[in-house]
Amino acid sequence: ISLLSKTRVEFRLAVVQLQVSSVKPDNLSRARRLVTEAARQGSQVVLLPECFNSPYGTSFFSEYAENIPGESSQVLSEAARENKVYLVGGSIPEEDGGKFYNTCTVFGPDGNLIVKHRKVSIDITCLKPVTFCKVGVGICYDMRFAELAQLYSRKGCQLLVYPGAFNMTTGPAHWELLQRGRALDNQVYVATASPARDETASYVAWGHSTVVNPWGEVISKAGAEETVIYADIDLQYLADIRQQIPITTQRRDDLYTVTSVQEGSS
Repeated sequence: ISLLSKTRVEFRLAVVQLQVSSVKPDNLSRARRLVTEAARQGSQVVLLPECFNSPYGTSFFSEYAENIPGESSQVLSEAARENKVYLVGGSIPEEDGGKFYNTCTVFGPDGNLIVKHRKVSIDITCLKPVTFCKVGVGICYDMRFAELAQLYSRKGCQLLVYPGAFNMTTGPAHWELLQRGRALDNQVYVATASPARDETASYVAWGHSTVVNPWGEVISKAGAEETVIYADIDLQYLADIRQQIPITTQRRDDLYTVTSVQEGSS
């Protein structure tokens, strides 16, 4: 995803940690309200959590899945357009041709769909030439694959976003560690958006939505409750880090490399 501007080197990112219920219209309404709140705080990019419109788990997909475009993507499109923000719509259960997918949609400030990413579908062909900031999208488990982050980095991404929902075991053990690793290895910003924790849900999310800078430092972090966190993404700082520790130019491509099997058709 390329965020369009010729001069901007810093922008505000908002990460929405939404309290998700079993009532889809309520989830959509809450998400829309918090996107508006984020925009009023000066955010140009807003990130929603994984499965923001439904309870978490594949057992719920048949009940909550919808086509894209559909009800949820229409709400996201309108929220992006009304607030003039780039909106990374977390993920929703998608039905397409009788199959179910965990799908992230991204909308521009004009309300148009920029890209659609399906979980563990490593598609880097959506990335366009850099003008403002190039963003790579993954969903939850995708964050465990260092190769995907490396491919995004090699395509020029400066920010990686992962809507996700680690549980009460993997969350405290791996959630922050993986984010800091992806950020440090690739000298990028990394942002994750989790649903808020609901102790009564069949799947209890860890929460703790986070933003990490290219130095591997946590610069913004939520607790367990519903909230919106903010971080200023400084692309000049990122460029300075890459100049000080030039791993990109010092990488030994003659000895090792990571390539995408889809590059031939992109």
